[in-house]
Amino acid sequence: MLAATLVIGKRLSKQHNVEEQAHNIPFVVLGGALLWLGWFGFNGGSALGANELAVSAFVVTQVAAATAGVVWGLVSYLHLGRTSVLGMITGAVVGLVAITPASGFVDVNGALAIGIVAPIVSYAAIQFRKRAGFDDALDVWACHGVGGTVGAIATGFLATSAVNPAVVTNGLLYGGGVDLLVKQLIAVGAVWAFVFAAVFVMMKALTLIWPKWRLTKEEERIGVDIVQHGENAYS
Repeated sequence: MLAATLVIGKRLSKQHNVEEQAHNIPFVVLGGALLWLGWFGFNGGSALGANELAVSAFVVTQVAAATAGVVWGLVSYLHLGRTSVLGMITGAVVGLVAITPASGFVDVNGALAIGIVAPIVSYAAIQFRKRAGFDDALDVWACHGVGGTVGAIATGFLATSAVNPAVVTNGLLYGGGVDLLVKQLIAVGAVWAFVFAAVFVMMKALTLIWPKWRLTKEEERIGVDIVQHGENAYS
């Protein structure tokens, strides 16, 4: 997403430093709740059976998401003096993202740690994004990219064979040394480099093949619903 935003550029409103508000908070919460529910099947189902590992993944998914939602609210309160519903549901989604690479390998204590660290790092990434000036409308990079990175690296610290016998080398904090952590760091670095380069090249190629794929300023002013669908969501 970071590569895409750099190629596409800012929306018109962001070029004029207009801070846009969330369109519909109840719908955001509903969408977040549906994601939360579906994530149990996503992580628990990765065990490919109704077994102890699936139950463990289910539990740590809930713990990390709930913890991250609360922590995001606390960080927002310390930073801005207020806690928002939008922020807390965003934090919960960050927790879901962060626990995903670790869900089959960490215990409840590990899930708590991930639920605490991930929202703090993602929140900081959003502040960096604002200062850097690139326009990521849904903060996909900060929440999913950075949140997932935290979870992947945390697996190198927190994985334990007590949860999953398939863990050959425990994480650093469970007596396994740095071997797993180094592997996780290499994997994360390789994925970041490959995905950024691949997306950047593809997006640049799109601009050459289809020059009008980016909305014009006038189309942005009119609104995408009207331009592309000929209708408005609201009167």
